[in-house]
Amino acid sequence: MIEYLETLDRHLLMFFNGLNNPVVDSIMWFLSDKYVWIPLYVFIMIFSIRIAGWRSMFWILAMILTFGLTDQISVHAFKEVFERYRPTHNQEIQHLIHTVNDYRGGMYGFVSSHAANTFGLATISSLLIKKRWYVIGIFIWAALVSFSRIYLGVHYPGDILGGALLGVLCGYIAWHLYRLLPSAWKHANQG
Repeated sequence: MIEYLETLDRHLLMFFNGLNNPVVDSIMWFLSDKYVWIPLYVFIMIFSIRIAGWRSMFWILAMILTFGLTDQISVHAFKEVFERYRPTHNQEIQHLIHTVNDYRGGMYGFVSSHAANTFGLATISSLLIKKRWYVIGIFIWAALVSFSRIYLGVHYPGDILGGALLGVLCGYIAWHLYRLLPSAWKHANQG
């Protein structure tokens, strides 16, 4: 079963990585760049303040907690433990991988921190903001960022799936911790 999953993972990677062309390369490079998303993070903070007022500080803290959990767990509990080489560092297939701007990522790829972070933010923020258009948009964003990592050849689909699941789990953990806050803190000065 494990061999079958690894073979499937490689085949899916090679298919999506093989769809490359210069225009899509540029789009996927852009999507994968964590700094271009700073305006989105600022928008989420401003939108949270608009919806929740001063209570948004608890929302923002829950989002920061989620980021902290996903980022640290993805590296220290997964990448450093499983030590699964990224496709671009796997000597069996690295010569077959199409790279963009010669980007190869770090040595290990399971689980994807990009997927964990984006799906974590999508989960916690959608549980707090609860606007249909926002929930759909933020999960599409997380999926596109995550897909860009496969396209760029720095993650197997399994790395992305594992990262997405970790992100959703961490988002729910932060949500439940937020819900443990005394009601008086979350609802004071309301109305």
